[in-house]
Amino acid sequence: MKLTYKHTLISCYLCFFIQAIVNNFSPLLFVTYSEEFGVSIEQITLLISYNFIVQMAVDAIGVKYAYRIGHRRGLVIAHITSFLGMAGLAVFTKIFPPYLGLFLATTLCSLGSGFIEVMASPTVEALPLGNKSAAMSLLHSFYCWGHLAIVLLSTLFFVLAGIENWRIMAWIWAAIPFFNCILFALVPLAPLAEDKENQGSFFKIFRLRGFPIFLIIMICAGAMEQGIAQWSSLFAETGLGVSKTVGDLLGPCMFGLMMALSRTFYGIFGERINLIRFMKYCAVGIFTGYLMCVLSPTPVLSLCGCGLAGLCVGIYWPGTLSVASSSVPLGGTTMFAVLALAGDVGCSLGPGMIGFVADKVGGDVGLKAGIFAAIIFPITAFILLSLIRRQRKQNLAE
Repeated sequence: MKLTYKHTLISCYLCFFIQAIVNNFSPLLFVTYSEEFGVSIEQITLLISYNFIVQMAVDAIGVKYAYRIGHRRGLVIAHITSFLGMAGLAVFTKIFPPYLGLFLATTLCSLGSGFIEVMASPTVEALPLGNKSAAMSLLHSFYCWGHLAIVLLSTLFFVLAGIENWRIMAWIWAAIPFFNCILFALVPLAPLAEDKENQGSFFKIFRLRGFPIFLIIMICAGAMEQGIAQWSSLFAETGLGVSKTVGDLLGPCMFGLMMALSRTFYGIFGERINLIRFMKYCAVGIFTGYLMCVLSPTPVLSLCGCGLAGLCVGIYWPGTLSVASSSVPLGGTTMFAVLALAGDVGCSLGPGMIGFVADKVGGDVGLKAGIFAAIIFPITAFILLSLIRRQRKQNLAE
């Protein structure tokens, strides 16, 4: 069978599914790590932060060296490291001290996820497709649908086979980057178009008017998204007193479903909505969802707060890129690379802050206190979006 650009596009979609695997499978096992290996919340917090710090480093390096590496080679490297990282969860924790094994596996998973973020989107952008904007929207939604599938299928496996067999599930998920690596070695790739105007202007981008505001909003976007995504399973199990199965299904599963629905909605109807106003409403929704998680008297309402936060946060990553593109037209491709890096900063900052506060407060209310502290991110996003909207009204009046 002759492979075409459609097969390349499918492989790129699987890239974001794989990114969802390496970022969201391990959080389902935080309680298991604690019980089986004696890992503390502080050590888990370090793993979460380290995961995204490595991804940030890869993002920063990839901005400069993506074209030198070559996108086929970069994508193959991304899949090899993702495979080794997922397999390492099962293997390294047996042949090394368990926490060191988790640390090594996380390193490889983070390298793979970082390379995917740098290489997958420009690969799709270069393909000679008809409706490219729709393809890009679907590409970003695949992370959310992947998150949902990972939670559902992993939970089903844990119910049928037992949580003690979690290493088998790690091997099953490792098979996907292995398969996709073979695909990327074979599918046709269109040449990437280098941005000569902005090449080497990594630091000049910060001088463009309005860009620092979008940088901060993007940090908030990553923090709001991963703050709940990384801790929702542990929050449901320990903070709300529900079983692991219920916790996984109604914590990260509900969060992932709502985020997937909102990004798919944006992909279809994005051109018809006032994006800045919509994102302000979503900031209020995230704020409300966090408060529901912390203050609701019943587990059901708290878990509904997770769902509300997921529904409202899904718009922020692609939405911030869209608003920045129209507000800072001279940013070019470098701006998107720097914003992706800022998003990863938030992905590390949000869960890290929640874990830090939870560890300091301790007890049954520790994690709730951490989530309460995270309301600073939707508040900041709301204020900055209000400033942008006011500035746009002033520009129109002039």
